[in-house]
Amino acid sequence: MQDAAETIVTTRYWHALGDGRVQCDVCPRYCKLHEGQRGLCFVRGCEDGRIKLFSYGRSSGFCVDPVEKKPLNHFLPGTSVLSFGTAGCNLACKFCQNWDMSKSREMDKLMDAATPETLAHAAKALGCASMAYTYNDPVIFMEYAMDAADAGHAIGISSVAVTAGYMCAEPRMDFYRHMDAVNVDLKAFTENFYWKTCGGHLQAVLDTLMYLKHETQVWLEITSLLIPGENDSQQEIESLVQWVAGKLGPDVPLHFTAFHPDWKMQNTPATPAHTLLRARELGIQNGLRYCYTGNVHDAIGGSTYCHHCGALLIERNWYELGQWRLDTDGHCLQCGALLPGVFRGQPGHWGRRRMPVRINQAANGLG
Repeated sequence: MQDAAETIVTTRYWHALGDGRVQCDVCPRYCKLHEGQRGLCFVRGCEDGRIKLFSYGRSSGFCVDPVEKKPLNHFLPGTSVLSFGTAGCNLACKFCQNWDMSKSREMDKLMDAATPETLAHAAKALGCASMAYTYNDPVIFMEYAMDAADAGHAIGISSVAVTAGYMCAEPRMDFYRHMDAVNVDLKAFTENFYWKTCGGHLQAVLDTLMYLKHETQVWLEITSLLIPGENDSQQEIESLVQWVAGKLGPDVPLHFTAFHPDWKMQNTPATPAHTLLRARELGIQNGLRYCYTGNVHDAIGGSTYCHHCGALLIERNWYELGQWRLDTDGHCLQCGALLPGVFRGQPGHWGRRRMPVRINQAANGLG
């Protein structure tokens, strides 16, 4: 187990205010803190007159997942990814489906510990192609995630950020220099939803998406969770897909996923399958080439098709791959068109398994 002092590190993105407080500049929440106070995310706080991260090297658990579960359908399909998160979050979504971690105020949630090098070697020993910073948002533990990414890159392991994209411009540039792929959760397409349901602002997320697409080489996919009566109207979905197609381009994969009652929205019904099917159709009608459905059983909506000839390229049943009709560089075997994404030869065969792991044992080849 790590010494407590090893889990507390000084951070870069903050500045002192004239009234004695210190402002955190990682995300647009701009928490202004007195000595000893924590930000909304809980893992960043003021100590010794500066902002520190209090969860470096500590996690709420580790699992090996299919990369499609992030969801990423065009990034190393079929491979496994070592997934982990910490505690806390910089948004306050009423529908959070990882609320036990993201809303935690207790550091004893962080039961497991690992250095960045331990994470990288565990991923390698477990046969993972990548590590994913997920469950809660890696924005709030960016120093740990960036160090882990660097350790992974040193031994051939990629890094994936699963994030809400709620981040300021300068730390955003720093953070994504270390990432290979990202799935951004675009929670809705109205400011009203973001403010009243998530405690944040839409424009900051759109800025992140624009930055990722146009100023980085990071592979980008987007997820939108559709909640009945909240963000699933035809008008809002059309606005969302038209913005993605027009501002980011037709090749960014967009995943529409089903809501299940949780956290503070227990009385909201689950998303009907037809809502996801309609959203996917609207995406395709408005110029998006790769729209997917998620959290429902839909083999058609989960599979990938050639934008040029319509051939089935990657067949998916939940997270498990079936037919594969791409050459080693990602070209359609029927017409030769290139499928956008990151492909390395033939796909992996991890399937739909989810395997909890003890990270230090895995790094030492013991489990």
